[in-house]
Amino acid sequence: MSKLFSSYKLQDVTLKNRIVMSPMCMYSVEKEDGIATDFHLTHYMSRAAGGTGLVFTEATAVQAIGRISANDLGIWNDEQIPMLKRITDGIHYHDAKAGIQLAHAGRKSELEGRIVAPSAIPFSEKYGTPELSDEEIKELVADFKRAAYRAAEAGFDVIEIHAAHGYLLHEFLSPLTNRREDTYGGPAGNRYRILSDIIKAIREVWDGPVIVRISADDYAHGGLTATDYIPFAKWMKADGVDLIDTSSGGLVPVAPKSYPGYQVPFAEQIRAGAGIATGAVGLITNAVQAEEILGNGRADLIFLGRELLRNPYFAREAAIQLGEEIAGPVQYSRA
Repeated sequence: MSKLFSSYKLQDVTLKNRIVMSPMCMYSVEKEDGIATDFHLTHYMSRAAGGTGLVFTEATAVQAIGRISANDLGIWNDEQIPMLKRITDGIHYHDAKAGIQLAHAGRKSELEGRIVAPSAIPFSEKYGTPELSDEEIKELVADFKRAAYRAAEAGFDVIEIHAAHGYLLHEFLSPLTNRREDTYGGPAGNRYRILSDIIKAIREVWDGPVIVRISADDYAHGGLTATDYIPFAKWMKADGVDLIDTSSGGLVPVAPKSYPGYQVPFAEQIRAGAGIATGAVGLITNAVQAEEILGNGRADLIFLGRELLRNPYFAREAAIQLGEEIAGPVQYSRA
């Protein structure tokens, strides 16, 4: 059997294959209340029907002010649970697992009003600069915990904490954006503290797998690199994280040069250096490429973004390419 279509266990959750739908914002909550819509239900169910093993919803804000835009999903109140439950039920109907990415946009929020960050350093001229107080940090940790509880109520199997792409938790990790002089700033251990607090708080109400998405390279002088993330990853593992979803960039308004598999070396380096499972993401577009990454031990899961936007049935076509047979929806079996 190919590696791509072998099962994979995250604690007690068994994925039927190694294909993961990466969290991708759809900006489609037209009522601006954070509640998922029929579009989201169709969008995520179709990827599950297409054979994807683990389907992540988009970045889902733990606070109303933590949205990237007013049209993002939220999980900051109980009214948002029922539609998320419909989505997880739909994903489960197609024998896939459901994941949710818990997020806070920090200084990259485009909402009017309060923008928060570890330090008063704006992302660009159009963004604000407020700094989080210690009390606000404690409330943020509590809101991640509440969001994890709601995620369990909504039937999710896996939680991912968004600590990448220049959003709030990434801002705390990087010395470029964290200039605090308290216990949340300065040395790497202090900059990691808020993420550690959040992981531990989530673990108090959540028994399932926890993944963390990171940006393994800030692509800026003085910023973090994959080497810097090895101790971070070791600390995450000790705190109960099961896998590192290894992306890059987003902290500064400079786009890295991208090419097929350009982020895979980061996943490989952190996997080897920290002894923790990793997911590879970034311009992975075909089955042979994915199989090479897994077969050579460079990562444990394959996260697909744009390829699954283009083709909800990527898994079926990948199986054909690799000579595998996978079951599709019974309703389509005559085809």
